[in-house]
Amino acid sequence: MQRRNFLTLSGLTLLGAVSPACGEQAPGTRAATSQQRVVVIGAGLAGLAAARELHNNGYDVVIVEGRDRIGGRVWTSLDWPDMPLDLGASWIHGTQGNPITELADQINAQRVVTSYDRAITYNTAGAPLTAAEASLMADLRAQVLRAIAAAQEAETDTSIQQVMAPLRQPLEPDSEAARFINFILSSEIEQEYAGSIDQLSSHWYDSDQQFEGDEALFLPGFQVIPEFLAQGLTLELGQVVQAIHWQSAPLRVITQQTEFLADRVVVTLPLGVLQADTVQFVPTLPPDKQAAIAQLGMGVLNKCYLRFPDSFWPADVDWLGHIPANPGEWVDWVSFQRVANQPILLGFNAAHQGRAIEALSDQQIVDSAMQTLRTIYGDPIPEPTDHQITRWAADPFALGSYSFNAVGSAPTMRHHLAAPLEASVFFAGEATNGDYFGTTHGAYLSGVRAAREIMAQ
Repeated sequence: MQRRNFLTLSGLTLLGAVSPACGEQAPGTRAATSQQRVVVIGAGLAGLAAARELHNNGYDVVIVEGRDRIGGRVWTSLDWPDMPLDLGASWIHGTQGNPITELADQINAQRVVTSYDRAITYNTAGAPLTAAEASLMADLRAQVLRAIAAAQEAETDTSIQQVMAPLRQPLEPDSEAARFINFILSSEIEQEYAGSIDQLSSHWYDSDQQFEGDEALFLPGFQVIPEFLAQGLTLELGQVVQAIHWQSAPLRVITQQTEFLADRVVVTLPLGVLQADTVQFVPTLPPDKQAAIAQLGMGVLNKCYLRFPDSFWPADVDWLGHIPANPGEWVDWVSFQRVANQPILLGFNAAHQGRAIEALSDQQIVDSAMQTLRTIYGDPIPEPTDHQITRWAADPFALGSYSFNAVGSAPTMRHHLAAPLEASVFFAGEATNGDYFGTTHGAYLSGVRAAREIMAQ
């Protein structure tokens, strides 16, 4: 169900029939009869959505955030004053019926649409695909999808890499067909789900649903959404949570500096942070929640923005693809020339390649990216005038980009991760959303869901 392949679902059945409207009271819930104190851990979209919903329904809410900013994995850089850049989430994936679209409409946020129809793919030598190469690519893509479809009917789950073994086995590793298959797997699966093909579950990697519609970017940056949600809320920034004592009243959230007491707690820690076990739960989490945390995967998708004096690539193209000799290396690029009139390219590295590149210096990353661009457009192209680079796996408050379904996991584990603890501690975040994991709308909807679970008590 890759968005890239337009195999979309409408996604109208949300967990608990959550209405995405900000500030509306859900049917069947009641406003707080007393000033119940709720501590929300995390000021990403999930935490802000939960806090906004609770605040609007009469709860005393404080958001505790380890960073010195809000937004979590939504992070807009203003280092280039004429072009805000999203270092984390960038797109509204599927604008029709999407709650992020509704929020953006409320604040009249300026958006532009990128299109996969405006794409060009270059072969390993840097030339646009010929008709024969495009035909081979389409045939191999069909073979890849058929192999995955067959694996999804098998009784035993395996990794996508294992599923691909019979397809790859007769091919020379450096053959054209082998490189094309690697490109398909990287561009259409690893870049989409942020997990490596040797980790992604063939049964469940694409068990998500999607909204229909365009792929929209915020010209002022995605940060406009968390800033809107945070208006009027109490925020405690720079408060790194160390422990949550959850089985006796009042609940205690202990940070490096202080302690917060609460009647209810909403935990929106990213899956990577939960896996690192840097926040202690007292008593420990139940086995099914521990199993979900251990067996779901936390993926990586890193960005490298390059700014040039002028654009040297096709002005009417949004997406540039390259079939590299080294699998997964700079396969996908986005141009900001058409949509924003800026000579900026954004290159991606995902999964194992996304993790590996974090060990390099900024200059080494830029040099690697420029080697790919010079393969395509020739040695005379200019050096970038500036760059901005992400390292999400090394970010202690994220430890990755977003979650994926790994071999050994199952969609039910996301429901286990979302389940409340004794009507005291509630969980939200994209990893807790079985339908929309890995997305901003999934994070937002999970926060609304957690808030309404509290209001239903």
